[in-house]
Order: sequence, then structure tokens, then C-alpha cells
Amino acid sequence: MRKIRKGDQAIVIAGRDKGKRGTVLSVNDDDTVLVEGINMVKKHQKPIPARNITGGITDKAMPIAISNIAIFNPAINKGDRVGFRLLADGRKVRFFKSTNDVVDA
Repeated sequence: MRKIRKGDQAIVIAGRDKGKRGTVLSVNDDDTVLVEGINMVKKHQKPIPARNITGGITDKAMPIAISNIAIFNPAINKGDRVGFRLLADGRKVRFFKSTNDVVDA
């Protein structure tokens, strides 16, 4: 079980996009994550008429190291660390370390 999952709200804690927030689009096996609107680069795209792709310069989100993001805690409006806990019914859930609130309800 990973501490950061697809669909989480993440905030960047290090790098050129520090302080920006976005939704996690995917978590890769090499400890990188793709976050919506974070680590954007310019990509030069050749036109491909067979696939109806126009050419030009487009913006593309690139993966960022998982160590450079934290899960956004809406209770304190900051990034927070995450731990694991077993509930009374036997489920394993994630919780915020600062407020002890469960991340996944």
C-alpha cells in the first residue's frame, strides 16, 4: 500500500513548482508521480495527419519525484505526512500525522 495514490490532492514541497497544488494522475514504479499542472514542459510535436494530430509546441506534464510532494491536508491547508492504521473492523487506512484524521473515508 502506497502513501500517495492516484486521485489524491498533492502539494509540491521542493523544486521550481514549490507551493503548487494538483491532482495525482498516476504513480509510477520508479518512485515518480504525474501531477496535473505540475512540472510542465514544452514539447515540440510534429503533425501526424493519420491520427489527426496537429503540429506545434504543446505543454506536457512530466513526472516528479515522489519525495518532492506531500498529500494536501484540507484541515490545516498544508501538505502533511501520512501514516497507516488498522481500524477496529480490520481495514488498513491512511491517516494524517498532524491531525490523526483518516485520509480515505
